[in-house]
Amino acid sequence: MTDFIDIGAVEDIPVRAARLVKTNHGCIAVFRNADDKIFAIDDKCPHKGGPLSNGIQHGESITCPLHNWVFDLNSGQAQGVDEGSVKTYPTKVVEGRILIHKCALQIAVAAE
Repeated sequence: MTDFIDIGAVEDIPVRAARLVKTNHGCIAVFRNADDKIFAIDDKCPHKGGPLSNGIQHGESITCPLHNWVFDLNSGQAQGVDEGSVKTYPTKVVEGRILIHKCALQIAVAAE
């Protein structure tokens, strides 16, 4: 059995935009940057709960739309603040399809 789940085509996400994957614990934001790299992180900012999928994407970072916290899409770490991070999930692209590691769903279920 594979460790990754197909969640859609790369073309389903416009360049520098995000789509949501709904789980039992909340939403995961899946981003496509200008270089066609795919990233997946929890959609909820730990600062004030802002929807990161609505943030401004720049390079491999996302800025929260509520209070401008910036998160590295690779590590989930907030930049420029001492504390704060979001969970990241492994992704890969195979033949134009986005695959997310099944831990994204397993962790979400276990978190309840």
